[in-house]
Order: sequence, then C-alpha cells, then structure tokens
Amino acid sequence: MPRVLVSGCFDLLHSGHVAFLRSAAEYGELHVCIGGDRTVHGIKGRWPVNDERERKYMLEALACVHAVHIGSGSGILDFLPELEQVRPDFLVVNRDGHSEAKADLCRVKGVRYVVLERTPHTGLSPRSTTALREACTIPYRLDLAGGWLDQPFVSKHHPGSVITISLEPTHDFSTRSGMSSSTREKAIALWRTHLPHGDREQQARLLFSAENPPGTVEVSGSQDSIGIVYPGANRLHYNGGYWPEHIEEEHREDVLRFIEDHLQLVPLGPRSDGYSVLQDTRVDAAGAKALADAAEACWNAIQQKDAVAFGSAMRASFEAQVAMFPHMVDAAIRQRIEEFRPHALGWKLSGAGGGGYLVLVATTAIPEALRLKIRRNDL
Repeated sequence: MPRVLVSGCFDLLHSGHVAFLRSAAEYGELHVCIGGDRTVHGIKGRWPVNDERERKYMLEALACVHAVHIGSGSGILDFLPELEQVRPDFLVVNRDGHSEAKADLCRVKGVRYVVLERTPHTGLSPRSTTALREACTIPYRLDLAGGWLDQPFVSKHHPGSVITISLEPTHDFSTRSGMSSSTREKAIALWRTHLPHGDREQQARLLFSAENPPGTVEVSGSQDSIGIVYPGANRLHYNGGYWPEHIEEEHREDVLRFIEDHLQLVPLGPRSDGYSVLQDTRVDAAGAKALADAAEACWNAIQQKDAVAFGSAMRASFEAQVAMFPHMVDAAIRQRIEEFRPHALGWKLSGAGGGGYLVLVATTAIPEALRLKIRRNDL
C-alpha cells in the first residue's frame, strides 16, 4: 500500500484538519509529522496552544491516521528526518502549506507532491486554526511599491510614496514574511479581535507608537501601521519624516478588484541564519528618486487599471530597492524570479532575503500561488 506523509502544526484540531487528513489518506497509509513546539514558535512567532504531546495524542485518535511523528528537524522542512524514515510515496500539503522548498525536496527524493485545496466537509463552514485561535478580523498589510521610503534615512534624499493595501486575514502569514505580522500582533494586543471605529490616523499613530516605544533603535516604518488600519489601497507620501505628509485613499470597487485579479503570491524558502538586510546599503538621492518615481507610476497604473503598467512599475520599484539594499535578494530568490519571468508582468518581494513571498503581477493563474482579498471600507 502506498505511504503518504503530511506535515503541519495541527493546533486546535478542527473540521478543516479532519477533512484535509481524510483527503490525504485517500492516497494511501497516512503518516502525520507534526511540528515540535520549538519549531512552531520559530516559524509562527508564538507557541502552540496545545503542546506537541497533546497534538500527537489527538491525531492518533483519528481513524484515517496510521501513525504520528514529531518532527525532529527544523524550519519548514522539520519533517525531513521523518521523510527519510517513512519513505513515503506521496507528500501531501494544503495550498497554505505549499512551498517551493517542499516541491524541490520531493523532486530530489522521487516523492510525488500533491497540493490540496481547503475544502470543508459537506454542510460545514470552512475552518482554520487562525480563525479559532484569534477569531480575529484584524488585517495584514502588503506594500506594492515604494517600500523603504517610509524610513527617514531614505526619504531624506528624495520625497516619495509607499503604496499599500490592507488585506483580510484569509491566510496565516508567518512572522518575517513581509505582511506586517509583527505590527498586527501589536494591534491584537491593543484591540484583541477587531479594529475599533473612529479616527483612522489616530489609531494608526497609536499602533505605530506601540510598536516603537521610547528607546527603539531600529524604528519600524509607519507604512505597517497605516497599511493595517486604513482599508483599501493607499498612497502614503513621505518627505524625510517617520509619518507621511498626506495619505491618499482608494476605495473604488473596480480598482480594488483589479488589484486582486492581478496579484499572486508564491512562497519563498526561509531566510539564512544571521541575515541582515541593512548590510552593504548604498542609499543616495538617485536611488531614492528612482524608487519614488516607480511608486508614482504604480499608483497611476492602479488608477488606470493598466496591468502592463502595474507590472512594470512594481518591477521598477523592486529594482530600485535592490540597488540600494542588495541583500534583499540572494541567488535562490533570483532563480525563482527567472522561473516566473515568462508568466508575470512584474514582481517584488514581501519579506526581504526570504521567509516571505514572491509577489507577482500576472493576467493568468499561476499554479500553487495564493490569492489575496483586500479589506473594503467598512466604517
């Protein structure tokens, strides 16, 4: 009988987990490798609610599961020693759990790689650990162009804008993935499950202050807090300060849908140990101007719903960033970009140096890519 391996945290076991495991078990004898407590903390930035022993016990009680292992490796490939032990015919993941590192591993090991959609059991609502753990609607943030101009040491050379979108929490983005997950954690500490009604700028300033208390050495950019609090798409104009001089909001449904229809995210491998994006920086007026010009072009392309111009501007913004911060990319990331170049109009990174996503502008669906949902103006 074929053997199947799945891996994951499986914290707060719910119907979505059971549906996924049953689907995986259709491929053969099901082995589950759960992330150890320290591994989960390292990837997600928080400890699981249920420790590894309890999670193992719960999964062993399911009829569709043959055996449960606790991953003895580390990172997103913590199941590697168990894969060598089980020698599965299939590695099965859900779409949120897909990564190119896993796909590459399967190609090397001769294991068939299967990506399943999140499909709830008939009559049941979709479930995720994120929803059960937090019951939280506080959004994430993604910048489309101009990132780094919210730092005074960049915008002091030339003023310019950062273009952001506020994202519904439809995916469980990990820490250091470029989705403002650390700022979101501060928002959850302040407001628990929902953003409050009221003055958005006041809320964003409060969130910015909470993340950067007195004595902070490396100040997080204000685009993170603004991008979370302000719905829709926003243009934040900086001129040498930590806070933008003005914020231009975009809430038109046709524009937001255009962005959603053309953005796709492909997971990247983890960052290397000791990574520093600020190493060997070369920030100057020419670089800051190139970044500002690209952000302006991106905003105009969005307004005009011009996909080709959108992709070109995002790519120009990315290239301007890398010119000033060369350690944003490494050889592996450049290789991934080349793989998608024929299918994309433009690209950028969320999560410099890995650990995040390759953000693509494309007119056709890219296999295994994630789609995003922009938070609408609901106040």
